[in-house]
Amino acid sequence: MNRRFVLATLAVVLLTMGAGCSAFSGGISDEQLDREANYSDVRDSDADVAIALEDGNLISGGEFRAVYDLNGTRKLELSRSSLFNDEPLNVYGVRYWYPNGTELNGSELEVKQGRSATTIAVPNENGTLAFSGKAGRKTFSLPAYVGGSYEITLPENHRTTNFLFGEVSPNGAEREIVDGQERLSWEQIEADRTISLRYYLARDIPLFLGLIGTTVLLGGLGIGYYYRQVKRLQKQREEFGIDVNTDDDSDGGPPGLL
Repeated sequence: MNRRFVLATLAVVLLTMGAGCSAFSGGISDEQLDREANYSDVRDSDADVAIALEDGNLISGGEFRAVYDLNGTRKLELSRSSLFNDEPLNVYGVRYWYPNGTELNGSELEVKQGRSATTIAVPNENGTLAFSGKAGRKTFSLPAYVGGSYEITLPENHRTTNFLFGEVSPNGAEREIVDGQERLSWEQIEADRTISLRYYLARDIPLFLGLIGTTVLLGGLGIGYYYRQVKRLQKQREEFGIDVNTDDDSDGGPPGLL
């Protein structure tokens, strides 16, 4: 009886583990791979890799659209580093263009999602690959899957220049403002380097400075009011002849009244 119970328990555990592994590595659906996406503006870039960031909201984060000129790369392994290990990058709206411009949807490519990476294999190593993914509300981080020149366009009216609220890695990026959008470009980023950005809405800086100024003003008014109250109480004590002497307590008794 005990043996049957143990065997049954082991069978349930193995089935559960197998189901979990299947669910984890079940891949990305054709609907997700073929989701509608527009890359025309990103493909206009002269950089080997061009990325456009879209802003999020209070409920959800932003997203990115990335276009890669493969330049001899037949397969990309897409992953992101988490706290303990690498996780597969969840992509959607995948597109591929042959050198002659012929377009394929993501479901027509070989896309596999494993435990640590999403692998996309393309039919021609000199084509162009595009995909979209999730980004943070005001942050973006992604490994450089291929080496070459990079260009990243921030959401409209967002900036990275303030040292308190903005950050760009790797260093050495050139900045320019094009149609109200900040554009960062690197002549060369080596493969496997991590690109990391922290940005902010430009109008938030005056609001933040105004909040700091208001806080300082209110704090100053509060200190001034407290100081006046203390002086008023001291004057009242002097008028009534109540002044506690705390300077001399040599006799060990309680403070005396003057």
